[in-house]
Amino acid sequence: MKSRLPVIVGFGGYNAAGRSSFHHGFRRTVIESLDEQARRETLVGLAVMSKLVRVVDGAYQDQDGEALSPAEIESRYAKQVLASTLVRRIEKQHLDPDAAHWHKSIALNGEGGSLTFVSTRKQLPEPLPANWSVEELEGNDVRVTLHDSCEFKVDSYRALPVKSAGQLPTGFEPGELYNSRFHPRGLQMAVVGVTDALRATGVPWQTIVDQVAPDEIAVFAGSIMSQLDENGFGGLMQSRLKGHRVSSKQLALGLNTMPADFINAYVLGSVGTTGSVTGACATFLYNLQKGIEQINAGKARVVIVGNSEAPINAECIEGYGAMGALATEDGLRLIEGADEVDFRRASRPFGENCGFTLSEACQFVVLMDDELALQLGADIHGAATDVFINADGFKKSISAPGPGNYLTVAKAVASAVQLLGVEAVRQRSFVHAHGSSTPANRVTESELLDRVAAAFAIDSWPVAAVKAFVGHSLATASGDQVISALGTFKYGIIPGIKTIDAVAADVHQQHLSISNVDRHDQRMDVCFVNSKGFGGNNASAVVLAPHVVERMLRKRHGEAAFSAYQQRREQTRATARAYDEQALKGQLDIIYNFGNDLIDDTEIDIGSEQIKVPGFAQPLVFKQDDRYRDMLD
Repeated sequence: MKSRLPVIVGFGGYNAAGRSSFHHGFRRTVIESLDEQARRETLVGLAVMSKLVRVVDGAYQDQDGEALSPAEIESRYAKQVLASTLVRRIEKQHLDPDAAHWHKSIALNGEGGSLTFVSTRKQLPEPLPANWSVEELEGNDVRVTLHDSCEFKVDSYRALPVKSAGQLPTGFEPGELYNSRFHPRGLQMAVVGVTDALRATGVPWQTIVDQVAPDEIAVFAGSIMSQLDENGFGGLMQSRLKGHRVSSKQLALGLNTMPADFINAYVLGSVGTTGSVTGACATFLYNLQKGIEQINAGKARVVIVGNSEAPINAECIEGYGAMGALATEDGLRLIEGADEVDFRRASRPFGENCGFTLSEACQFVVLMDDELALQLGADIHGAATDVFINADGFKKSISAPGPGNYLTVAKAVASAVQLLGVEAVRQRSFVHAHGSSTPANRVTESELLDRVAAAFAIDSWPVAAVKAFVGHSLATASGDQVISALGTFKYGIIPGIKTIDAVAADVHQQHLSISNVDRHDQRMDVCFVNSKGFGGNNASAVVLAPHVVERMLRKRHGEAAFSAYQQRREQTRATARAYDEQALKGQLDIIYNFGNDLIDDTEIDIGSEQIKVPGFAQPLVFKQDDRYRDMLD
């Protein structure tokens, strides 16, 4: 059987640059290089997303009801929109970085060796401390006398050393878009992000489902930090110390696999393969590898791959900060040599830097095998042919980089050379670096890229680093990279690392091209997406440009079949454009199907050769399996 090619037929999500579908997030990162129409469209869409502008009967208005044209919106709000996106100072809907809540321990000693206060009996601790005595008063009141000293914890506030993060556009709240009661923020983002990816395909989901067997759909999605706000593990772990009750939802909704579960149960209604592979900051690529393998092997024909991460809370900030991994206000002040810190430049891959910048994001891609994509007339934005994963071997520090990334990058380049030829890789490839913005990363990753480039005789290998704009979204980080790469394929622009003045002196770049300005007219055939994670989780992906994929499909399926596909694709593109037009005006049509179309177990028809599942047009046919037969014959 010919190996099936996993093509990207849809992508979407949200990060600090805005909505990802139709390359809007990418366009925000290169907005200085766009033509007037594209720039204005992106700015207007962000103004609507940020609630600076509202849409009434299809027309734009300010909050006072005054009609606005797109040009007026750009003129009035462009500066505010730009300031409300990308990496910036942490905003108070997350937490106040100057006054983060915590508990301070204080020891109390009363005059004369005792301390007396009045309380109600039900507020007394159980059991009563040995050095407490209680006297009954009227009603339910009691007088408590503390002998010797006693330690109390009292509410207090302190400034966090880290004050920057990559946040969703100011004013955009995913939980407001559907009935998200009790959902942690990461799950809210998963629902709205995967909806964006599905709508952007231009092919109705039910149309896709009707063409495949129930078990030929797969979902691989998750988060590495679980769901740590009060509706998830954060509330679960803090409730007893705060004197609150644990809810019935906090534990279940906190699980790190819950994004996949939510997508299956409330968005797709899927009964196919599901799961999440966790690989620290390389998690998106780990899940992408699973999707590629499922399609290559013919086990799935449609795969949703993605991640959702919402780590902008005091606990995550303090945890990564305690490791010395994050860019602090003082560290940035030292780099800039000034009292005033530009938090928008906190993330500085390959420049003078002092740590990475946490961010929130959700990113999803929809993969199909090439035959199904042609059959449905799906629009093809690229193809993911390989993801290579290697560990670091023995380690002294679990967070330090190691040798495994040399293996993944070299194997990815060798794979592309075999597929496209050495000249295509030398002349028309680029790298989306992990580019975390730590001093260690800028040296180690640049050295390995430089050495791999030398081994394959690549000169001036273009390197991009999207974390400069959107920060480090942990599990979702390589999803940010993949979707940015699709933008380069579309527009021929490789984003410059604009948060740095110059490349740091200790960065290896004999064979690399690292720029702080956008590079235009870059017709690229392939992107290598590199990701590194704590613990020795290294992954590198090969992503092909759509024009390369089309050339491959013409050869495999023939001109007649490809021409027929192009005709079907016109309707797909029209449907996708219609979604984009309404989404730019704030009509996102979130898919959230709670309690509807439930499958009745008793209606499942089980036979000896297949199963029929209610709601699915195609049966699940038991596949012939000859893998081990020779061991029994």
